[in-house]
Amino acid sequence: MENEITLKRFIEIRRDLGFTQAEFAAIIGVSNTTADIERGRTKLSGKIVAELLKQYKINPLWLFGESDTKYIETSHTSVIPKVVTVDSADRENMVLVNAKAAAGYPQNIQDTSWYQQLPAFDLPIPEFRNATYRGFQVEGDSMLPNLRPGEWVLAKAIEHIDDVSPNKIYVVVLQDAVLVKKVIKKPNSNNVTLVSLNENYPPYEIKPFQIQEIWQVNSKITFGIDATTETGLLKQLQESMEELKRQLKNKN
Repeated sequence: MENEITLKRFIEIRRDLGFTQAEFAAIIGVSNTTADIERGRTKLSGKIVAELLKQYKINPLWLFGESDTKYIETSHTSVIPKVVTVDSADRENMVLVNAKAAAGYPQNIQDTSWYQQLPAFDLPIPEFRNATYRGFQVEGDSMLPNLRPGEWVLAKAIEHIDDVSPNKIYVVVLQDAVLVKKVIKKPNSNNVTLVSLNENYPPYEIKPFQIQEIWQVNSKITFGIDATTETGLLKQLQESMEELKRQLKNKN
C-alpha cells in the first residue's frame, strides 16, 4: 500500500493538470485508468514516477512526501526557437505565422519543412540583424486596446523564461496554443502568470514546462484590407518596414 501522502499528491497532480483518470492514464502509460493507483490498489511504479518527472518536472522526493519542493528546478527551461528559418542565401529571414497557421504551429514547431510553406521576408534593417524575429497574427480581443484581432506583431526570440520583463508583451507558444500575453514571473513561485490587457479576461497561471517558445513583441503592424493575399501582405510589410526605419531613426 502506497503511503497516503503519495496517493494524495498523485491525485493532486492529475487534478491540477485537469485530466480525468482515463486521460492521465494514457499520458503516463498506464492501461485504462489511474483509479486503482489512486485507491492504493496498484503500486505507483518507477516508470510512472519517471514519466511524471520527464513530462511535468515533478520531484520524486515530493511525491513520496520527502520534500516540499514539488518541481525540479525548471527556471532554465529553454524557450529558444526550435527552428531558425533562412532564405536561399542562408540569411535568416522572418517567417509570418497567420492565425490559421498558428493553430498548427505548436505541433509542427520542430518541422523545418512546415515553416517553408509560410510567407517569409528579409529584413533590411540593422536593428533586425543578428537576431531571430518572427511575425505573428493576433487572434481574438484579449489584448485590446493595444492589439486588435487580425493585427500582426513582430517579435524577437528570447532564450530563457528568466529574460521576460513584466512590462512587455510576448507571444507565448504553449504545447497546444499560440497566445499573445503579458508574462509575469513572480519570485518564489514555480508558476508563470499570463495576463491579458482586456480586463474581461482574467489572468491565469501555467507551468514553465508548458511553454515551448517565447517571443518578445517589439512592434506591431496594422495591415489594410488588401493584405489577404501573400503579395499584398509582403508589399504592406515592406511599407511598414520603411515606416519602422523612420521611427527608429527618430528615436536615436
